[in-house]
Amino acid sequence: MKSDPRPSPQARLAPQSISDDVLAEKYYKTGETSPDQLHGRVARALASAEKPGLRAEWEGRFLDNLRAGAIGAGRIMSAAGTDIQATLINCFVQPVGDAIQGRDDDGYPGIYEALREAAETMRRGGGVGYDFSRIRPKGARVKATASMASGPCSYMNVFDQSCATVESAGARRGAQMGVLRIDHPDVLEFITAKRTPGRWNNFNVSVAVSDAFMQAVIDGADWALVHKAEPGPKLRQAGAHQRADGLWVYRTLPARELWDTIMKSAYDFAEPGILFLDQIGRDNNLHYAEKIEATNPCGEQPLPPYGCCDLGPIILTRFVRHPFGVGGEAAFDWDAFEQVVATQVRALDNVLDVTFWPLPQQREESAAKRRIGVGFTGLGNTLTMLKLRYDRAEGRDMAARIARRMRDAAYRASVELAREKGAFPKFKAQDYLAPGTFASRLPDDLQDAIRQHGIRNSHLLSIAPTGTVSLAFADNASNGIEPAFSWSYRRHKREADGTRSEYTVEDHAFRLYRSLFHSDKPNIGAGDLPEYFVNALQMSAQEHVAMMQAVQPYVDTSISKTVNIPEDYPYEDFKTLYRQAWEAGLKGLATYRPNSILGAVLETAPASKDKAAASPAPPAYDPLRTVIEKRPPGGLPAVAEKIEYWTSEGQQRLYLIVTFLPVPTADGKGTVERAIEFFMPVGQSGESQQWITATMRMLSLAARGGFLDRALSDMRKVTWDRGPVRLGTHEKADGTHVPRWHDSEVAAIAYAIQNLIAQRQQAAQGSLFDPEELPALPSPEVAPMAVPPNVMAGKKCPDCGAHAMIRKDGCDYCTQCGYVGSCG
Repeated sequence: MKSDPRPSPQARLAPQSISDDVLAEKYYKTGETSPDQLHGRVARALASAEKPGLRAEWEGRFLDNLRAGAIGAGRIMSAAGTDIQATLINCFVQPVGDAIQGRDDDGYPGIYEALREAAETMRRGGGVGYDFSRIRPKGARVKATASMASGPCSYMNVFDQSCATVESAGARRGAQMGVLRIDHPDVLEFITAKRTPGRWNNFNVSVAVSDAFMQAVIDGADWALVHKAEPGPKLRQAGAHQRADGLWVYRTLPARELWDTIMKSAYDFAEPGILFLDQIGRDNNLHYAEKIEATNPCGEQPLPPYGCCDLGPIILTRFVRHPFGVGGEAAFDWDAFEQVVATQVRALDNVLDVTFWPLPQQREESAAKRRIGVGFTGLGNTLTMLKLRYDRAEGRDMAARIARRMRDAAYRASVELAREKGAFPKFKAQDYLAPGTFASRLPDDLQDAIRQHGIRNSHLLSIAPTGTVSLAFADNASNGIEPAFSWSYRRHKREADGTRSEYTVEDHAFRLYRSLFHSDKPNIGAGDLPEYFVNALQMSAQEHVAMMQAVQPYVDTSISKTVNIPEDYPYEDFKTLYRQAWEAGLKGLATYRPNSILGAVLETAPASKDKAAASPAPPAYDPLRTVIEKRPPGGLPAVAEKIEYWTSEGQQRLYLIVTFLPVPTADGKGTVERAIEFFMPVGQSGESQQWITATMRMLSLAARGGFLDRALSDMRKVTWDRGPVRLGTHEKADGTHVPRWHDSEVAAIAYAIQNLIAQRQQAAQGSLFDPEELPALPSPEVAPMAVPPNVMAGKKCPDCGAHAMIRKDGCDYCTQCGYVGSCG
């Protein structure tokens, strides 16, 4: 349809107070008090890349485009036109080589050089994705130092801590994506790493899965874990061998066994995600000039080393005419949309010329290929306003039409830009349009234009998560490609002075519908809404995936979307989702299933006011953590242990007595021994006697209170000023043992106690400690706080404290207060 110049009903809606506050906090700069002033700053900055005589014209056109619904990603809207040296690019992929320093044999930066580059990138405001597959596996030979490698997972710990330490520009929390190939010998450790609470909190993780592996799963074949690095003698004795292509086979296992391990981790812990690298490579317009091995932190941009995400979504709700059929048939304004897309291409191309680059390699990579990512937000709301259900064929067909029209408008605009400014330097028409690439599926006339004139940008499209910009600039329109998550919720927000503010945050389509049909009834409920109002929790997992299938063919990079599934979703059906995604040609998949580990869906519809709130379920009985009010009378089994350790003053010796109490197991069919008393005989250690006695008494109380593991964990963190303490040994990958060092006597004694308990309980299912490494695990928190209706429970939110933090669209998202944490 032709563009309608009349104001839309959306224009009559007053801004939500939460949107005004987010704009003020995250995007307004000194002197700015309105969106138009912010838009003027951004338009002026992007127009500065034009020739002097054209700047005024393009500043006006960019400003009109921003007003019409084109927005930059958060970094652009926040930092463009300011004097801070922050990048306007949201995310990057950084290479990591198989060397400690310098560069490896293939020219990739060594681990600590890559760490430095990543820290600089995050400090300037960019998230980072990495492929760690080049790093040699645990137990591989390191010839230069005659030692054994510790493997990529150990170095990911270092990157994780670096990300937690570095504050990025504009106080934006760093975000990272860690990728490991499915054939890397340490892939099992990688897959299960996040089962350990607190590990890799600053990482999303994804396994790079090949077509060959998926076929091996289907065929029930074995799968080899391989690397070019030579295994150490211990691994070679266990059967590691070199095959004809020169790679070393570290281990072979059934492909289905490995796949099941991935699926169980994703089912219970929401990670790892899956990347289908072969499909990414086949579809890549630049298959002839690069190899993609990783994505940005939210997964919507598969990128080569030093590649970047230059993103800018279009607010789709701005192009709905006669929403809900008011004043005429609801329709989408294609002409206006395509005009905005075309101008957005030029604006994002200019971002590449005006941004601050954290690293010269990033500037060079960008200049050679000029990747950009025009996308959209508000798809779910747009379908609702057009009276189409997101979870039905008619909704998917409309979404595919929008994506196709966006594709064609963006590629045509890039061809026109190439005629004016030149094609990207790596452009080769024959290779770019080779059969199988994304560009080869463009309309024939567009392909002919590309052959004749070239194209300015190698890639042009990306569907990213848009949580904060949708809230700030789009009246809380549904995020990215997602359906609405809920129609209304309460958000608690911590202010700078420590006080808290409370907001009612409403979905844009819901607000608009109420204003048009129920203006005299502010508290309408789900029963007052038409059937085409459908939210994320009301549709099946297959319907979520089907929307990705409908849109992905028209997006030259990828789509960031989280498939939310119910807690009781069958495991076998869950595995089928991933196979469905691979067979459909998707480039990846991420899911979230609330459960007893991550939280559960409590209720998906508002409870009636006269219905009593449901009490939280009582915590499950844990024989090793339930409170023991009083020591039972009589004798109990005990163990006496001599502890020998070395300090700066030489060898020390203490004797420890631990008493155990048999307690019923969770199933009531047996007993397990639980440590409940700790005692050290008097007169052993002179000046240390007082703290030893006090410590033993406190440990006894902790043991009976059910938090012994937490108390011992805290003890192992104690340090002192007399130097390290040696106690016990640590087995290296090559089988040799080296001394284990602790930061204090207290820490050493805690370690000894953990060993004693682990040895006593090593055959018991409920053992508190891993007998090999003995990491002290934090005890489970009490039952999660009850959360209101329409809220999905999860981890504890750092902003409001509710146990409602889930993964949504690749981001940490609080379903209680709307806080958005780490994401791209």
